[in-house]
Amino acid sequence: MTAETPVRSAARLSVAPMMDWTDRACRGFHRLLSRRALLYTEMVTAPAIVHGDRARLLDYDAAEHPVALQLGGSDPAELREATRIAADWGYDEINLNVGCPSDRVQSGCFGAVLMKTPALVADCVAAMQAVSPVEVTVKCRIGVDEQEPAEVLPAFLDTIAAAGVRRVTIHARKAWLQGLSPRENREIPPLDYPLVHAMKAAFPQLHLSINGGIGSAEAASEHLEVMDGVMIGRAAYHEPWAILGAADRLWGDEPRFAEPAEVALAMREVIARHLETGGRMHQITRHMLGLFHGRPGARMWKRILSERGSAGTLDDYDAALAAVGAREFA
Repeated sequence: MTAETPVRSAARLSVAPMMDWTDRACRGFHRLLSRRALLYTEMVTAPAIVHGDRARLLDYDAAEHPVALQLGGSDPAELREATRIAADWGYDEINLNVGCPSDRVQSGCFGAVLMKTPALVADCVAAMQAVSPVEVTVKCRIGVDEQEPAEVLPAFLDTIAAAGVRRVTIHARKAWLQGLSPRENREIPPLDYPLVHAMKAAFPQLHLSINGGIGSAEAASEHLEVMDGVMIGRAAYHEPWAILGAADRLWGDEPRFAEPAEVALAMREVIARHLETGGRMHQITRHMLGLFHGRPGARMWKRILSERGSAGTLDDYDAALAAVGAREFA
C-alpha cells in the first residue's frame, strides 16, 4: 500500500489541468466549492518558466492549497531548472505532462508523444526529483497511436517507478497523435477503464488515479472502490456544483454550502474585489457559467454572464443572481 500524505489524501479527487480553463480565477472558484480536492494549474512549459515571466506563470493565491503545478517539457536539464525555480512558489506537487495530444504540444516533443520514450520520461522525472522539495508525479495515457496499451502501460509504469515515481494519474484513453484532433480524441478510441483498474492490482505500491470521461460524482465513487484517486476534467468545469459541491464528503467532511446559490453569493465578494483592482468580471464569471446546470434560471444566468461579462459590473452580476433566485439565500 502507498503511504498517505496530505497531498495524496487530496488526490482522492482532483480537478484536471486544462489549458485556458484552470487558471487562478477558476481554481479560486473551485476551492470555494471544495476545501479538500486537489487542484492543478494549466500546463506550463519548462522553457516558459526558465525564460519567461515567472511571476505571471507561477503566482497563485495561498487559499488554493492543495494545488499542483503541471509542467510540460522533454529536456531533463530544462525541466530540472523549471522545477528548481518553481520550488520557491511552494506548490504541493509538481506534475509532468505525458498525456496531452495537441499539435502544439507534439511540436515541442512533449505531452503524450513521450509515451513512446519511457526512458526519457524516467530521466526527466529523476532530474526534477533531484531539486524538488515536493513529490514529482506523472499524468500519462494508456498508450499512443498503434501501441498496444496492455503491453505498453505496465512497461511504462515499471520504468518510471524505477526512477522514483510513486504517484501517477492515468487517462484511460489512448492518444492518437495523427489523424484525430484533440477534440475527436476525447471520444475516440474508447476508454479502457478495466485496464487502468488492472494497473492498480499490478502496482499496489503506486498511488494511481484514473482520469477520462468521468462525468458524475457517482461514477467517481465507483472508481474509488478500486483506485486511489479520481481526476475529473470537463465535467468538473461545466458542472462544478454536481462534481465539487458535495465532494468534501469523500473525506468525511460536510460541504461548505447547501445550494449553488450560496456559492454564487459568496463569489460576489470575490468579484467585487477583482473589479476594484481593475480586473474584468468575465475573468472570473466565465468559469462559473455551469454553476446552476440543470436548475431553474440556469439559461438566464449563463446568458447574462456571457453577454455582459466582458464589461460587466456588480449590477450585472446581481441581475444574474436574481435570475436564479440567489437573493433568497442572502
